[in-house]
Amino acid sequence: MSYIKNLKCRECGQEYAVEPLHVCETCFGPLEVCYDYARIRKDLTREKIEARQKNLWRYRELLPVDGEPEIGPHSGFTPLVHVKRLGEALGLKRLYIKDDTVNHPTLSYKDRVVSVAITKAREFGFTTVSCASTGNLATAVAAHAARAGLKCYIFMPEGVESGKIVGSTIYGAQVITIRGNYDDVNRLCSEIADKYGWAFVNINLRPYYTEGAKTFGFEVAEQLGWRLPDHIVVPTAGGTILPKVAKAFKELNEVGLVKDRAFKIHSAQAAGAGPVIHALHKGVDLIEPVKPDTIAKSIAIGNPADGFYVLKAVRESGGWGEMVTDPEIIDAIKLLASTEGIFAEPAGGTTLGVTLKLIEQGRIKPEETTVVSITGNGYKTLEAVASAIEQPYKIDARLRDFDALYDQLENKRKANVA
Repeated sequence: MSYIKNLKCRECGQEYAVEPLHVCETCFGPLEVCYDYARIRKDLTREKIEARQKNLWRYRELLPVDGEPEIGPHSGFTPLVHVKRLGEALGLKRLYIKDDTVNHPTLSYKDRVVSVAITKAREFGFTTVSCASTGNLATAVAAHAARAGLKCYIFMPEGVESGKIVGSTIYGAQVITIRGNYDDVNRLCSEIADKYGWAFVNINLRPYYTEGAKTFGFEVAEQLGWRLPDHIVVPTAGGTILPKVAKAFKELNEVGLVKDRAFKIHSAQAAGAGPVIHALHKGVDLIEPVKPDTIAKSIAIGNPADGFYVLKAVRESGGWGEMVTDPEIIDAIKLLASTEGIFAEPAGGTTLGVTLKLIEQGRIKPEETTVVSITGNGYKTLEAVASAIEQPYKIDARLRDFDALYDQLENKRKANVA
């Protein structure tokens, strides 16, 4: 049973039928899925959700699908980790990591949005799915398309990490790299979508695809005991996830699953790809595109499709946003790994690095509940940190050689502590 009412333009309010559309014909604004919240409030309870399998589909009344979904049966419901050692280092008592480094099957939050998009593609009768991607989306689309038995084409800018290229081709997808950046790829894909009639998850299926990002927010609230955090820090690339996390929190209140309370949502970008933060700091709505130059390739989008809605969600919540440099991103990755055993890709280093700045600015207080969004696994982006870690020592297989090295390492450790 579907609870979708229609699609609606975010700008002019024009309504459309539930079809593979993404742009308003009247004002060219983006379309968004609307639901019958009154029916959902009557039919959906905490107990019903908690009795279901621990995947993203436990919230299916608030997702844009018609039947019982078969894609993504093990995606979602990733850990919300109370990171006490990291919190102690940062002076926060209630610091949590929402850990999508272990999301199934491709180790990023993109498994959420793609599960919904591929499900909707099958409902619409598409036989070929595709995407424009900086890496994580590509691997997720390839994996879920394989499970769904659909043909798959992947388009990525040149220079994407090798792990993400291998991680897409292994599923049988046809991978094509484009000379240029993500924005060049996205423009080409819009033309291909029009000509070939394929389901591009982040173009003609974008209204449905983005709804999957809400499950990140649904889970945070449920895992906090059906409470909203005081702060949540979210990375911004194309602008998909942050506005949808904000929408998720509002929907939970709308249907009576949480009590209404204030929350602040903060945007995190890399200094080499920070058009949204530039606009936020200037106090303007116009986002000027930039040419990305950062190790955080998964969020290296210079002209974010939903950047305006990131600004809107951040400002409405009273939140803020910051940028971090590549060295700061690497330091944050290493800090999280060494304190909590969680290896994040550069997008996660970006959110943690920005969290450090928000704490320094006094925007996050020690007693407040704070969630840092870690959206991808560091094992997919080893190149980003390979040159910044200590290289292994090499010795012969003799005890006296190890003894000498051990003494050297202990002296070094004591000197650093002093």
